[in-house]
Amino acid sequence: MHAATSAPNVSYYDYIIVGGGTAGCPLAATLSQNYSVLLIERGGSPYGNSNITNLATFGASLAENSPTSPAQRFISEDGVFNARARVLGGGSCLNAGFYTRASLDYTKAAGWEGKLVNESYQWVEKIVAFEPPMLQWQSAVRDGLLEVGVTPYNGFTYDHILGTKVGGTIFDRNGHRHTAADLLEYANPKGLTVLLNATVHRILFSTKRNPKPAAHGVVFTDALGIMHRAYLNKGSMNEMIISAGALGSPQLLMLSGVGPAEHLRSHNITVVVDQPMVGQGMSDNPMNAIYVPSPLDVEISLIQVVGITQYGSYIEAASGANFASPRAMQMSFGMFSPESQELFTVSSNQRTLEATAKAFEAMKPADTAAFRGGFILEKVLGPASSGHLELRNRNPHENPSVTFNYFKDPTDLQRCADGIRLISRVIQSKSFSKFTFPYLSVTALMNMTLSFPMNLRAKHGNASQTVEQFCQDSVMTIWHYHGGCQVGRVVDNDYKVLGVDRLRVIDGSTFDYSPGTNPQATVMMLGRYMGVKMSNERAKSAGSA
Repeated sequence: MHAATSAPNVSYYDYIIVGGGTAGCPLAATLSQNYSVLLIERGGSPYGNSNITNLATFGASLAENSPTSPAQRFISEDGVFNARARVLGGGSCLNAGFYTRASLDYTKAAGWEGKLVNESYQWVEKIVAFEPPMLQWQSAVRDGLLEVGVTPYNGFTYDHILGTKVGGTIFDRNGHRHTAADLLEYANPKGLTVLLNATVHRILFSTKRNPKPAAHGVVFTDALGIMHRAYLNKGSMNEMIISAGALGSPQLLMLSGVGPAEHLRSHNITVVVDQPMVGQGMSDNPMNAIYVPSPLDVEISLIQVVGITQYGSYIEAASGANFASPRAMQMSFGMFSPESQELFTVSSNQRTLEATAKAFEAMKPADTAAFRGGFILEKVLGPASSGHLELRNRNPHENPSVTFNYFKDPTDLQRCADGIRLISRVIQSKSFSKFTFPYLSVTALMNMTLSFPMNLRAKHGNASQTVEQFCQDSVMTIWHYHGGCQVGRVVDNDYKVLGVDRLRVIDGSTFDYSPGTNPQATVMMLGRYMGVKMSNERAKSAGSA
């Protein structure tokens, strides 16, 4: 790894990958075996940052708000807090660690080759995947799911199967996080250059001797703002690859002149290709949760158990004091602070990011015993609802504007409501009874949850009105947003950008739906899968020549 300040003004490679995240790292490691690869990451290194590496400090990175934070906050136009990774390893450095494969149906629908998919998952799992310890609280959630009928019990498995299972985790038995950056251990160090704190401003296209514009380089700045250029070596098989994520990839395409022509011209961007589907199909799986305070101490745990229902709702849970600090959780898991009712001294129409932060700053530290407990959440399959992404300006450091349209499709709202009703039954189950206060009804817990600052949306009073209204009012992100560069709309089945040459997008922005119950395993798999496929195609082409 090198700081971009050490990069030459001009350099040349066989492959240039923009984005050292969940897909970019395994892709770079694979291609580096036989070719020269430049991996450009806008963030820094995850190594040595205890907030990233330790399970117990999971929330701290999400809450950090410095200009160099590994999590760059944004608020969607729907009024929901979210975060975008800005660190080598991408979202795998920030998430709750759950590791699970996509379903077989998902793999078939994507048109992926089953044998290579399995081999690619296994390649990832040798480095980053582990079996979680399953202590008392998580075990009670598991048993509660089985008691209320989310069967069969499938034990510990990476596979996506109906029923209740224990999934994998990227946290080892010592609570140490392993990320996509660790997959660079597979790389050929002579073939790979990794630049950190390097922000790409645009892809460079050539129109000489080509029927279509051909990507041939990038312009990026280092931490001092000094401009650098990197170009592809001569050779028709050399390529640019964007792996900047569901926000970053469509944003960079637009900044480079590939996107809706009218929108690009409104920002004085020269149109390379009028591609109206760039930034369309943006989706974020809605997460809704019920906070459950416990009379007993609970372990610190992130997602370990999942109930995969037949009606399209996934039930998961987490526990412990890692959600408790009001300061640390002010924008990420503020809903889990019992002091957070103080926020509502701020009227809803003044509940901006700054006002919210100020309200939390004023809170006094509470007894850590008040933080005992956890939450049980549901994630909606798909989702069926989608929105769009637009540029705010031409600054690549800033987040674009994104609208997810949570629950616009009634299917999503029905799945959420069914999931919340199922969570209510788990909370009331005999298996989970020792972790609940008998005098707190589920309705009381839902009302308590509604009083927490999980988003900027208007609230509609008592949760007993309807479960559907609870879903609308309490919606949060589970950080599984995707879309913006989807297959058949922006890229073809080989992830090549339509309308230009020598440019692919390989990451979650190409997905129509979020795979499995957590997408990170599949995004890492895709990086490896496409790296192998591209290498094989290149070797075959060289052999036939």
